[in-house]
Amino acid sequence: MKVLESPASHLSQADWSWIDQPRSSTLIATGQPSSKAIDLLRPLRQWLDEVKMDNPAIAHSICRFIPTQCPFARKVSCFGKTLFQIPPLCKLNPLYEEVVGLRFRALCYLADECGEDVTPYC
Repeated sequence: MKVLESPASHLSQADWSWIDQPRSSTLIATGQPSSKAIDLLRPLRQWLDEVKMDNPAIAHSICRFIPTQCPFARKVSCFGKTLFQIPPLCKLNPLYEEVVGLRFRALCYLADECGEDVTPYC
């Protein structure tokens, strides 16, 4: 009886090394850009992360301007029946984490430093 070989059995391990290498234009499993990719939004991300809350008026403006939930999520209905549903698309925003963090810092500033009630913003 003849043993059948797999089609790739004659290839060495070095021939398959390209599989383990992430492409520079793709994201690795952690969701972060690979080290070879150029992050064009890095200066804006750093600026948003470094914004300090020291003015209650600005903190109130940030809490009013940035919504608590994604405003794009909708249910489209006709005659009382839901035709389709649009999912929240905010996670597709490349600055989503930084903007949500900015809103959280503004809420914490108003609650902790200013002693204000932030329930109207929740």
